[in-house]
Amino acid sequence: MKSHRLMSHTYDVPSCHRYTWCRAFHSTLNELNDYAGQHELIAENMMSQIIAELTRYTQEIKTERKAHFHDGRKAQQQVEASWKQLEACKRKNQRDCKEADRAQQYFEKLDADINVTKADVEKARQQAQMRHQMASDSKNEYSSYLQKFNQEQNEHYYTIIPNIFQKIQVMEEKRIERMGESLKTFAEVDRQILPIIGKCLDGITQVAESIEPKNDSSQVIESYKSGFEPPGDVEFEDYGQAMKRTVSETSLSNSRSDNKADRSSKGKSKTLWPFIKKNKGSNPEDFSHLPPEQRRKKLQAKIDDINKDIQKEMDQRDALTKMKEVYIKNPQMGDPNSVDPRLAEIAQNIEKLQAEAQKFEVCVCIYILYLFIYGLIPIFCVGVNEGTISVAEGELLYVIEEDKGDGWTRVRRNEEEEGYVPTSYVEVFLDSNAKGAITYI
Repeated sequence: MKSHRLMSHTYDVPSCHRYTWCRAFHSTLNELNDYAGQHELIAENMMSQIIAELTRYTQEIKTERKAHFHDGRKAQQQVEASWKQLEACKRKNQRDCKEADRAQQYFEKLDADINVTKADVEKARQQAQMRHQMASDSKNEYSSYLQKFNQEQNEHYYTIIPNIFQKIQVMEEKRIERMGESLKTFAEVDRQILPIIGKCLDGITQVAESIEPKNDSSQVIESYKSGFEPPGDVEFEDYGQAMKRTVSETSLSNSRSDNKADRSSKGKSKTLWPFIKKNKGSNPEDFSHLPPEQRRKKLQAKIDDINKDIQKEMDQRDALTKMKEVYIKNPQMGDPNSVDPRLAEIAQNIEKLQAEAQKFEVCVCIYILYLFIYGLIPIFCVGVNEGTISVAEGELLYVIEEDKGDGWTRVRRNEEEEGYVPTSYVEVFLDSNAKGAITYI
């Protein structure tokens, strides 16, 4: 299995590689780089083996579900239409029966009346017979359609709808099964990189165990020891005489008197007593002498300045390029080759500035990874170490003292409870009712 890296290079901290803890930290950054690369590989495999397949299958499920619902609505509409037709037949039969009764009553009334002519009675009789025939026909039609509707309704509720529900159930079971297969695939993809992640974690453990505090402290002592000897004992002097302090050859007072005589000696280094500040000269170029947050700001400002210089050089290059094109089109205005040396010089300047910017960007990346590891430690330590305060996600606290570059902000929960929290895990905003407030993330 291939291993992905976040950047094309490994992180290096040459200024402090003589210390075991620096080498361990540098190795941890490289292991974390490989660790992150494996998670990137998981994301790629999930995209190709799971997400793409699920996306395609989701479209198929949508189409199939839409078809089943369409069939269900069509069957329901058909039953409703049949019911309306049945109701129409029923009302027609009811109306025809009432008309036949009225026609029969009218005929019987005329037949009993001696003043009505025989022709009118015959006409009423024929009308009554016609109405009875119409009522009989509508009754037969109503009976026939009722039988048809009952068959359709029975088929709808016992055959068509159950079949549609069965298809939807099968579709849903396949969808659930496919989800299970996707989860298994995810587990397999994750399991494949576990050995590599285990090696990364083993490597971090090994380099952590390789740290030698005594060796590191010995190197610091060896680098910064002064070599001075302590002064000798004070001798007893007779009363009335001035106290005289015996000094060693390398004492402060002796060195001061000897300095006058040895100023001409260039090979002799200046001696200083412990706890007297040394002249360190110019600060390191990578601002490693500053606290983390101040160093990040300085590095970012340096990168911005370099990018501005790069832009200036590129603007000059573009201007000279256009000038050269003008000279090529109009030779009488100047020699095109006369700008080539300046273009070459600008190209070299841009290359140097880009290399310098990349160097500082690497420092920023190292700082970010440092914050990542440093932030993991406060997560487990906050609320446990003396001077810190335990907090919960989303909790509102009040700022007492802002971060001074050491990565901690002093906050207060109430009148009796206050302490420090890691600055990188809080968000500060103004509160109209208080001096300041933060939300712990």
